Amino acid sequence: MKLHEITPARGAKTAPKRLGRGIGSGLGKTSGKGHKGQKARSGGGVRPGFEGGQMPLYMRIPKRGFSNMPFKKEYAEVNVEKLNVFRAGSVVTPEKLIESGIIKKVYDGVKIMGGGELTKKLKVQAHKFTAGAKEKIEALEGSAEVI
Repeated sequence: MKLHEITPARGAKTAPKRLGRGIGSGLGKTSGKGHKGQKARSGGGVRPGFEGGQMPLYMRIPKRGFSNMPFKKEYAEVNVEKLNVFRAGSVVTPEKLIESGIIKKVYDGVKIMGGGELTKKLKVQAHKFTAGAKEKIEALEGSAEVI
């Protein structure tokens, strides 16, 4: 098989509907839209779920459960490898993370994640730490302080 011998599967390529083409096409005059009415107009039709003014199904069925989404806390996440930009022995705070450009906003707090390797002893102050991140910080005799 060569590149110029490849053809589409049978039935994959069909001619487009050629609307308004007189006798024989079957799509002349009203072009398959019937006579007048909202659906015959350009841009006409109703939105999905509309039932002609009757209360739509999605509004008739009972709503169950509770969503905690409005109360969900969002944390600015930082991997421990990003903390290598600080000098050894320095105190890393959310304010210093913003100054250094590691994070843009604090949101509901800063969470230190365990991704990558830490090479310096640091005193890290954040709102949350993963177990792996705490381990890596304390392995270098640094401290992970929850604020």
